[in-house]
Amino acid sequence: MNKSLIQKYNIPGPRYTSYPTVPYWNKEGIDKEDWIHSFQKSFIESNATEGVSIYIHLPFCETLCTFCACHKHITKRHEVEEEYIEAVLKEWKLYVDLVDETPIIKELHLGGGTPTFFSKENLEYLMDGIFSLSNKHLDAEFSFEGHPNNTTKEQLQTLFNCGFTRVSFGVQDYNEKVQKAIHRIQPFEAVEQVTRWSREIGYNSVSHDLIFGLPFQTKENVIHTINKTKEVQPDRISFYSYAHVPWVKGVGQRGFNDEDLPKNDTKRELYEIGKELFAEMGYVEIGMDHFALKTDSLYKATINKTLHRNFMGYTANKTQLMIGLGMSAISDSWYAFAQNVKTVKEYQKSVNQGELPIFRGHLLSDEDRVIRKHILNIMCHFYTSWEEDSMKINNLESYLELLEEIQQDGLVKIEENWLSVPEKARPFVRNICMAFDLHLLKNKPKTQLFSMTI
Repeated sequence: MNKSLIQKYNIPGPRYTSYPTVPYWNKEGIDKEDWIHSFQKSFIESNATEGVSIYIHLPFCETLCTFCACHKHITKRHEVEEEYIEAVLKEWKLYVDLVDETPIIKELHLGGGTPTFFSKENLEYLMDGIFSLSNKHLDAEFSFEGHPNNTTKEQLQTLFNCGFTRVSFGVQDYNEKVQKAIHRIQPFEAVEQVTRWSREIGYNSVSHDLIFGLPFQTKENVIHTINKTKEVQPDRISFYSYAHVPWVKGVGQRGFNDEDLPKNDTKRELYEIGKELFAEMGYVEIGMDHFALKTDSLYKATINKTLHRNFMGYTANKTQLMIGLGMSAISDSWYAFAQNVKTVKEYQKSVNQGELPIFRGHLLSDEDRVIRKHILNIMCHFYTSWEEDSMKINNLESYLELLEEIQQDGLVKIEENWLSVPEKARPFVRNICMAFDLHLLKNKPKTQLFSMTI
């Protein structure tokens, strides 16, 4: 890859799991009644046809990983499990009571934190409580995140019995020096074991999360980690760029010095090495940061043009309505976003008082929704068109003008009614989306809000 282009375009930018991005949500937030109205409207429009998605945030971790930018609660006290689950089930009932029909769940994901912090008994209790108030879609896909060091075969079996068929394991890197720096000591043998268990039980998709750009990480580290990954060949691989945002997460991302991080050309070389090795192993690049075997549903969604992106990342299932349950979880009705309070104490207090625990959100304007479609198209399909009236944007010429230099650099192709991103330009997809980001263009941040794009 042209190193001068990396230097030119490696700037802070959003990852576009939503549009508008969270820093540009309405400053006044969202009125709960407005959120409820948007939820009910979306539910009526979509539940009977495509179903709904649920994301459940399980925030507890026994130790702090210094690479992590997620909302978590560090504790070794497992007695917190029951009270938290009760609160999640109460929140779910608050939503169910707002509609007349039984929710049909098409997609359900347990994220964290560490979902496998919870015992198999409590995980089963949580799922029983969710499904007692809902039905499963015929094409449902349920998934969860597992920590290889503490995921047991019993937990895997329990969740499989509840309908889970996908699991992702956080690996990051197998080098001992890197693991010490990020406080995530994890042997390959643990990953190999949970991957083998998952397949023996019947999971049809096992994913490994790898990260490039970690402190002390070298070319040799990445090659070693990928070669070890090849030994178990997961169905999917997420190859994330380490997002160094200590100004957002504070001490949790200051367990090492900035000079310990590979940067710019060096960091990008780590990705290019990984991408080449994944291709040799039979993986196909999906969207941004994701790779899948041709037997996996994520690849099939790419071929069928049904790939979707939301706060859970890339998904093979698109639903208009996504409900986030738990501390800090974000919900998306397509017409609005709403985020829950960010501490366990606040969350449980609000739900136990019979209130939806929302503390901020955003009502999307008509213009927001059209731009959102374009950004989704670019992020998922590397293509978008404004030929149809429903996809037309006010002052389109001004957006395209912002892409002129990117086009001259060969990173985007623009015709009369559409644009496409060449394969070689996929690492710059966030930069291309930024040209459509009206909120970002109107109010450029004076301080760094986002991680680097490349």
